[in-house]
This record gives sequence, C-alpha cells and structure tokens, in this order.
Amino acid sequence: MIEGLPRREREIFELLCSAGEATAAEVRGAMADAPSHSAVRTLLARLEGKGMIRHRVADQAYVYTPVPQASKVRESALRQVVKTFFNGSAASAATALLGLTKSLDPKELEALQRAIDEARERRS
Repeated sequence: MIEGLPRREREIFELLCSAGEATAAEVRGAMADAPSHSAVRTLLARLEGKGMIRHRVADQAYVYTPVPQASKVRESALRQVVKTFFNGSAASAATALLGLTKSLDPKELEALQRAIDEARERRS
C-alpha cells in the first residue's frame, strides 16, 4: 500500500496521517523541499483517486484527511521501516523497539511471548 506510492505521494500521506487533517497549503508548508501549490493539489487528487484520502469543504478550503485503514497503514509502514532501516529483519526491528522502553508491563510481555510462540508454530 504505502510502499507502492511514489515518494511525494507517500510523504503527503504520512503528513496527513500524522496531522490527522490539513489543507493543501498546510501540507505544502510541512513538506521538505515542497513543490508548487498546484503540484501539491495534483498529488492530493491522486491520493484521493486511490481511495487513501478524502476531503471536506470548510471555510471555502478543502481539508484532507486520511481514509481510516489503520491496520493496513500500520502494517505497510512497518514493513517499509523494517526493509529500509533493518535490512528486512523483523527481529532486529523488534529488538530496537524494545530498546526504546525502560520497562514492559506483564501484559505486554505476555503478548510478545505469544507472538514469538505463534511465529515458531508457523515456521514448523
């Protein structure tokens, strides 16, 4: 999903996911080395055509929001992060994530252990 998007479309989609909603001007203002305003509007229209975002009119401006696809977006984004920063190793990514926290509560530890056990079972 996300990994199949061209760089600029992915950048805009990620900005909208982070912000929750934004106008074309706000999107453009948040972009690194932003293209022209009309180019941003074109990219937003492409994302809308792909069903990834939608718009509503507020105060004579289009306000864009990502279409709720939380689980698909999370999975796609994580897959891209693992591929890009961890050479495709989910174990390396998980280890790095665990290093970001000082402690895990017992429920989180149990959930991690279940995920490890399920991964072992799938491998068998």
